[in-house]
Amino acid sequence: MNDLMKKNIIVTGATGGIGNSIIKKLSEVGANILATGTKIDKLKDLKDKYENIKISQFDISQSDKIEKFIENSTNDLGGSLDCIVNNAGITQDNLAIRMSLEEWKKVIEVNLTSTFLMSKYGIKKMLKNKSGKIINITSVVGHTGNLGQANYSASKAGIVAMSKSLAIEYAKKNINVNCISPGFIKSAMTDKIDEKFKEFIISKVPSARLGEPDDVANGVLFLCSNLSNYINGETLNINGGMYMA
Repeated sequence: MNDLMKKNIIVTGATGGIGNSIIKKLSEVGANILATGTKIDKLKDLKDKYENIKISQFDISQSDKIEKFIENSTNDLGGSLDCIVNNAGITQDNLAIRMSLEEWKKVIEVNLTSTFLMSKYGIKKMLKNKSGKIINITSVVGHTGNLGQANYSASKAGIVAMSKSLAIEYAKKNINVNCISPGFIKSAMTDKIDEKFKEFIISKVPSARLGEPDDVANGVLFLCSNLSNYINGETLNINGGMYMA
């Protein structure tokens, strides 16, 4: 992955478990990273821990500020942008008949609309370089659906279709847009799951275990690199065989 040395990469949702692993992997190969999230203390921890990293506290739900965020981040990275990893997202679970319009709109706006805007304004910067990579983190439930997650599943399925469209539009400009679709990954959230329910989840996974954040980060590293130059509009499923497209 030597080609990622000094590449300028923005990572959203950098302070969560998967985000931390992505930052770690990119730092190890010498990429220049702009890590963003809403928790400034955790961002500062990342800055203290890794080299070649800049941080920016930003809430991607502020859709009217995303263009300026991309502009400022690109400047902070030295004036060019090679890759964006759109990892940030939220859940607001509820059964469909109980789900409020606000719960629906919030998840769609943060997960889908903000990912679109990050990609849109990122592509504008990449066109100047005549190359770029966008990796959008979706979810296995965007393919399968899930109880109580009509909003989240719809947002993640929308990311896949949107990414395919962007890939078609900008392939001739040497810009690749791909997705990673994680299954159930170990995190602070899964640590709180009742053991019996966790066993039920694992029973649905042919690999018979939850994934590790590094499993997802390894996929990000590959899609950011030149090894994936002829891969465009695809979804890399990292789920232990739980869902096979």
